[in-house]
Formats: sequence, structure tokens, C-alpha cells
Amino acid sequence: MGLGIRALASGYVRKNEDLAATGPYAYTRNPLYMGSIVIGLGYALAARSWIIPIALFVMFLAIYLPVIRGEEAFLRERFPEFAEYERRVPRLLPRIGALFSASHHARGTFSRELYLQHREYNALAGALAMIALLTVKLVWLSR
Repeated sequence: MGLGIRALASGYVRKNEDLAATGPYAYTRNPLYMGSIVIGLGYALAARSWIIPIALFVMFLAIYLPVIRGEEAFLRERFPEFAEYERRVPRLLPRIGALFSASHHARGTFSRELYLQHREYNALAGALAMIALLTVKLVWLSR
């Protein structure tokens, strides 16, 4: 699910050119980071280790939160319409009601070219590496 969120989001964002506010950006201002968090939580569940969710939480606080704040400051400065967008769309977790609201504007067009330009396939490579690690763990522990 996290890979799907990231892939979809990467096909809507034109970095530094336009304010992405359609597609998944109509529901959360940071769908790429949300997708990464979903991937990490899935890995933590599959690894069945309490250390991984703690490490993910610490990484979120130390890395993602400052990056998100910095990006928002940049967007506020670059795009005057960001203030309204920020008021309307939550930072990370989408509002459940917005997901089912017909009046919510999520139109826009996914661009395969943007997906490739943003090299989002690297997230798939990382997820496959995590699956490989989990497989090694499974085989190692079953001996």
C-alpha cells in the first residue's frame, strides 16, 4: 500500500514548478512521506520486532519532521496559494471524511513521465530489499 501511495503521489508533483494539490495531494500535503511511513510500518509488522517501530518513530521525529517543516516554509514563500491549501489539507494523515466526500477536489492527471523522472522505482527496490531481509530472517530462524 505504501508503495502505491508513493507511486501515485510522484506522478502528480512538479517540484518547484506548481503547488501539487490534486490526486493524493488533495488529501494529505505529504503523501510521499505518508507512503514511506506505511512501508516502514508494514516492515515493522512483518519483522515482528518492537525495536523497528521505535526506530521508525525516532527517525520520523529526527528526519521527516524537520524536512516537512522546511519544505512547508519554502512552499509558503514560493506559492501564495499554499496558505489556503495548508488550511484545507492535513499535513500527513488524511481526514477520513475527505476520502469519501464527493465535494473534495482530487482531480488531476497522473503522469507516468513524472513518476519516472522522480525515480520512484527506487522505493520499490528498497521494499524488495526489505522483503529479502525478512526472507533471510525467516529462513535463518526456521533452522
